[in-house]
Amino acid sequence: MSYAGGISEPHIQDPGRATPVEDQGNDHSQQSQAAAASLQVRQKRRIAQLEEKLVALESGRTGKEKQTNYFVAQGRAIRRIVTLFETIEDLITENDRRHEVEDDTESTLDEDRLQVGYIALTNALPWLPTRATEMDYDEYSHMLKLLRQGANSAQGDDTSKLKSLVTEWINCEFKPNPLVDTDDKHTHGFTNDAYRSDGHIVTDLSFPAFLYNKYTANPNDLEDGLFKSKLLLQAYKAIFTSPSSAKDVEWDGDGIDVIQNNKCAKKSAFEMRVKKHVAQIIKMRKVTPHSIAYIACQVSLIVCASLMMESIDGDFDYEQFWRIIVDFFEKAPGRIAQRRVDALLEWWTRKVFGRNNCDDLTSTAKASMSVNALARQREQ
Repeated sequence: MSYAGGISEPHIQDPGRATPVEDQGNDHSQQSQAAAASLQVRQKRRIAQLEEKLVALESGRTGKEKQTNYFVAQGRAIRRIVTLFETIEDLITENDRRHEVEDDTESTLDEDRLQVGYIALTNALPWLPTRATEMDYDEYSHMLKLLRQGANSAQGDDTSKLKSLVTEWINCEFKPNPLVDTDDKHTHGFTNDAYRSDGHIVTDLSFPAFLYNKYTANPNDLEDGLFKSKLLLQAYKAIFTSPSSAKDVEWDGDGIDVIQNNKCAKKSAFEMRVKKHVAQIIKMRKVTPHSIAYIACQVSLIVCASLMMESIDGDFDYEQFWRIIVDFFEKAPGRIAQRRVDALLEWWTRKVFGRNNCDDLTSTAKASMSVNALARQREQ
């Protein structure tokens, strides 16, 4: 519409309508918001994926750590109750060899020892043969490495534990001059009064006095009192049951079941259960020849004041010494000698672990006990 004079009516913008410039600005803003929202979604999704990967990695690492700790812990039994010097690989190799040869093929004494060691190994680690067949070579090698690590670690820990204990017991029992000093190896060894053997050179072919009851051997019956010394028993209990249990070794063990009593121990006021001892952890309920030989070598090691258990230390061959002790129990020459060995092992088991009298009750004795007697009375 025009007014007079040709002047056109001015165009008035609708306040509710956006200009082209504003339209472009709005479009750009919406696109930026959409892009930001999309980026945020992608970031959240990426974070979720990374968290899933982290959980998987943590889970895998935890699983590997648990497996590592398990193998190391299981390996701690090997030196103590299986073999002190042979390697795990040698034991397994000998067992494999026997499956590949004819049944009537003769074996050497060393091969027989390795096979006995393999049997002891599978008794201590019954899961080992099955687990080994499920692994590839690298996994298998790594497992054996961890078992060795546990075995060597336990041996070192036992030596450290016994070093101060044995020294204390010797000084208290013998009162040698000079007293044995834990930190001075020159006061250790067979030249000290506590270890002296009547001027003789003590080798692996000699049974040291500390192996005998009252530390005295009967030259007319060298088996009398052998492996019954207080020191040896104290050392054994310090390792396999606890240092505190080694304080009292005079009792005979009748009617006492150390393992069962420990299992049934009540929680303390702080809800802490009694710590399991070595024998419980490795499920050991009887004293074995290999474990006696292990402790005898450990005590002899401290007596000789060597800081590391080498195979040969001066005139003393520890490996041969260990084998002699094991053979004494496992290669008895005849039935009478075997009965004496069996009685000695029973004595050791009773001394270390005790004995539950229920195992010795006859059927007649059980029938006369009050529970069974009451049942009979109620039936009348």
